[in-house]
Amino acid sequence: MSTALSVRNLRLYFSTRKGVVKAVDNASFDLRKGETLAIVGESGCGKSSLARALIRLLPRNVHTYSGEVLLDGVDVMKLSEEMFRRSVRWRKISMVFQGAQNSLNPVLKVGFQVAEPLMIHFGVSKEEALAEAKRYLRLVGIHESFADRYPFELSGGMKQRAVIAMALITHPEIVILDEPTSALDVITQANIINLLKRLQSEMGLSYIFITHDIALTSELADRVAVMYAGEIVEISDAEEFYRRPRHPYAEKLMASVPTLRTDKKLEFIPGTPPSLINPPPGCRFAPRCPYAFERCLRESPPPYEYKTGSFVRCWLYHEGKR
Repeated sequence: MSTALSVRNLRLYFSTRKGVVKAVDNASFDLRKGETLAIVGESGCGKSSLARALIRLLPRNVHTYSGEVLLDGVDVMKLSEEMFRRSVRWRKISMVFQGAQNSLNPVLKVGFQVAEPLMIHFGVSKEEALAEAKRYLRLVGIHESFADRYPFELSGGMKQRAVIAMALITHPEIVILDEPTSALDVITQANIINLLKRLQSEMGLSYIFITHDIALTSELADRVAVMYAGEIVEISDAEEFYRRPRHPYAEKLMASVPTLRTDKKLEFIPGTPPSLINPPPGCRFAPRCPYAFERCLRESPPPYEYKTGSFVRCWLYHEGKR
């Protein structure tokens, strides 16, 4: 399977009054064409910051923004902001933001907001763009009459579908989904996930699916990346990950998920996530890890590739203890 996106040593730090926050620290991964890569982890681990780094929607307090993001063999990190806006953002990579209500302007009609990317990025006339917006609303399961309504007139699930239509209308290759179902009920979540699977099959899309709901990723993910304290600590094929997570943090995450068909004792992760301003030396999970030994506290583990395209950052594997 060919590669749609390659990310190497991506860093995104923010300046704050308390110090520099290392939100994304040396992240590397590949996204294959037509696949879904799920990125999971606790709240505050850097998942949404990683998404914003990829689509380059950054706040003013950026301290460090570096690395390689290869798209069609071109390092888009070297493009100017204007060139990136014209050639990449919403043309090749689009994003469904967390919280559809916050993504929609309350004083503009839904149809205009879905059509707007076509007018801005492709210079399509308003009439043509609105006609296309209605077509995409139908595609995501919303009657075209809702194009003339305001966001407050739509339910939560309909708002989410409208935001998905907005992300797809420019025919991007890659769609970043940042917690696309976090504020929805279980039935609506299932409907949105089924919609995303259908659209991916019909349009050949590649997804980066960001969530802290591990159970939800099992419905959509082909591969899983685990983030902890700004670092990607494991990447694995989805089936293998659910059967055997390798990083101790990933093990604890899976052990905390209830199951329907087995009776197991649920576990929790002791302690609290580390500060991203002053992360601990060595492995960042070591203070909470039941398997930590002396080297874990002193040195940060490099990636250990146990299979092509799959790796784990853990000294247990480097030392042959697993």
